Amino acid sequence: MLFFWTKFIHLLLVVLAVTLLTFVMLDRLPMDVAAEVAGYGASSADLATVREELGLNRPLAVRYGHWLAGAARGDLGKSFASGQPVGEAIRSHLPVTLELVILAQGFALLLALPLALISAWKAGSRLDRAVRTIAFGFASLPAFAVAIGLIILLALRLGLFPATGYTPLSAGIWSNLKGFMLPALSIALVEWVPLMRVLRSDLIDTLQEDFILLARCKGLSDRQILIGHALRPSCFTLITLFGMQAASLIGGAVIIELLFSLPGVGGCW
Repeated sequence: MLFFWTKFIHLLLVVLAVTLLTFVMLDRLPMDVAAEVAGYGASSADLATVREELGLNRPLAVRYGHWLAGAARGDLGKSFASGQPVGEAIRSHLPVTLELVILAQGFALLLALPLALISAWKAGSRLDRAVRTIAFGFASLPAFAVAIGLIILLALRLGLFPATGYTPLSAGIWSNLKGFMLPALSIALVEWVPLMRVLRSDLIDTLQEDFILLARCKGLSDRQILIGHALRPSCFTLITLFGMQAASLIGGAVIIELLFSLPGVGGCW
């Protein structure tokens, strides 16, 4: 219980520090926030009205305290772009982002697991070097570049999947998945690389253990040794990294959502 409260307090302090720093940075920007919100050609009266509505004429500490009190009640304010309450926008758009993240991480895991097993079992071989070279190539590409390549190849040339657009799940599972295939693959083809690398490294260490030697002496097949004995104790780092990737993708898939016109969290502002 003490560990839980320690972590909770640490998380709370981090959130407070990040939000406070965001307020300070916005306050120090060499621009007039009211002019950005009001739009080009706004009169002085319009700017004064916007400053009054947003509380920009009040001290920074007062504004932050007002926002913090609202956030504690679940009121995160309104979006300047759409005028929609932020909490409502997140609730309505988050399911799309979560589906994208789940599919992308699922595809990444489907790529990482078999390639890590093969690469670790054949460590140092030509096959291992080939897998690592391919991984290095994908790791050097940003997700949006992969997305553009997939759009050109699979959507425009082969016509297998739609280039953009979103179909809700209520319209049919396959129609929904077709719209998510290219965005999910764009992320997965980048995210599988660190998953494969950490699993390969842990598998190589595990395969040197005595219980693996015992399994070999018993005459177990390569498949039984890899999947039945070596994979499970090698997955702890993989699971941690998998969770961290999924959490970061919820807010980091903005460019992909915009590129494929998905109504996720990244495209609702």
